[in-house]
Amino acid sequence: MPPRLYVFMGLIASGKSTLAQAFAKEFSFPYYNSDVVRKELAGKSPSSRQGAGLNQGIYTPEFSRLTYEALLDHASRELASMRSVVLDGSYQSRSERQRIIDCATRCKAFFSFILCQCDDDETRRRLEKRSLDPNAVSDGTWQIYQRQRESFHYPDEIDPLNFYLIDTAKPIPELTEELRRHFSLPQ
Repeated sequence: MPPRLYVFMGLIASGKSTLAQAFAKEFSFPYYNSDVVRKELAGKSPSSRQGAGLNQGIYTPEFSRLTYEALLDHASRELASMRSVVLDGSYQSRSERQRIIDCATRCKAFFSFILCQCDDDETRRRLEKRSLDPNAVSDGTWQIYQRQRESFHYPDEIDPLNFYLIDTAKPIPELTEELRRHFSLPQ
């Protein structure tokens, strides 16, 4: 059976990284996070705070392009080795999502986009909690969230067979079980 490229996407603090990491661990899939890859490319520690706003510092469109290209390189290597893989990033533009589809097609792999979301109150709570965590990888803030929400392109171009919307307000074990059932993965 061909490998599958699982793409966890959504706005900051949507729960995508927590869920993507738990999902990858549960099913022993390689996992690549855009925040970690971005900071590695910049020569920074994953937990270093960059304090840059949207489209600034290591978050410029040019640096984001490098980051998402690196994620695709990781995915291509894993898929070429016939391993399913999990990517974790905002994937907020149609062009970024098309690059994923092109990569999976080249590698003769299946692909699935998992759009993670939660309500604004939960997002704010998560961002406040994250701001107190010295080991947090994401540099997201409420202001960045609001700007990202304005520029996010809903993935209506993705075939419903390759798309899954999930509300991340539930506990992680329930969410990973929901995904296990949806993707018919073994227990």
